[in-house]
Amino acid sequence: MAEQEKKLNDMSEATDGITMPQEEETYLEMSPIRLIMRRFFRSKLSIVGLLMIVFLFLFSFLGPVVYQRWGEETVDRTQVSNLIYQTYYYTDANGNKIEVVEQLEHISGINNYASPSEVHLLGTDDKGMDVFVRLMYGGRISLTIGFIVVILETLIGVLLGGISGYFGGWVDQLIMRIVDIFNCIPMLPILLIASAMIDSWNIEADKRIYILMVIITIFSWSGVARLVRGQILSIREQEYITATEVMGLSIWRKIFYHLIPNVMPQLIVSMTLGLGSVILYESTLSYLGLGVQLPKAAWGTMIATSNDPQVLSYHVNMWLPAGLMIVIAVLGFNFVGDGLRDAMDPKARK
Repeated sequence: MAEQEKKLNDMSEATDGITMPQEEETYLEMSPIRLIMRRFFRSKLSIVGLLMIVFLFLFSFLGPVVYQRWGEETVDRTQVSNLIYQTYYYTDANGNKIEVVEQLEHISGINNYASPSEVHLLGTDDKGMDVFVRLMYGGRISLTIGFIVVILETLIGVLLGGISGYFGGWVDQLIMRIVDIFNCIPMLPILLIASAMIDSWNIEADKRIYILMVIITIFSWSGVARLVRGQILSIREQEYITATEVMGLSIWRKIFYHLIPNVMPQLIVSMTLGLGSVILYESTLSYLGLGVQLPKAAWGTMIATSNDPQVLSYHVNMWLPAGLMIVIAVLGFNFVGDGLRDAMDPKARK
């Protein structure tokens, strides 16, 4: 027993000062997409913006399917009796000015300027059409135009910006000078001229929507081209691009398979932020009479009814809801865009 205790003591003394290996801690690797989504949903503003966008899509695209009481262009032809007051002034024999108010009954063939009720949740406009239903159809047009314009301008910007950033030289100079020209064009006078031409052609309201998409796309692709060109100028100097040259890959494969995918995070953020701008832009053009016109519904044309002082003061239900929808749309897309920008930032804290 004494010998065994002595051996144990000798072994303990020999192991003193030697650090025993500890069990290493392991962490579960997270995919980039999952990491981005985790960062995105940590932001309260991002969640609020996402809820706003979901609400707009449900209201605009599912709302008319559920609420089928009135159509987009349906006129409420219920006869309504309204009292009209006319004021007259005359001077008596003593030179005194006397005011006479005459009350008349006016029977209208349509139920226009109706107040909100169970029949019309937001009342009717000056044409006797339901404001609530037209608000939903107006959202369809604004959201559709926004997405289509953003997709088109992104495709054009990616194509021209990718070619310009990759080749450089005279190709870059030529494309960038074209971009500068589009940035210098006074847009509002051009749009006024285009609107006058479209009116002279007597184009239907449905076709004016497509013309509006083309006009907005033409004047908005240059920003995307500059963004893509700047990103590719920095990426093309990376080692993996040099490796693709050694492998003998074609130019188009280098651009669209290796360069453009690395620009996608910036493009997604740009597209999301651009959606709110396009919706605001379309509403402004419709308000000025350059976009979607009657009988089609658009948020901009609904706000344009406030040009009448009586509508502005006494019929707030005709234009205020459309303004609130535009605010919700722009804020929602901006919140989501800011959230994506922070989530895709590689320098952000994990």
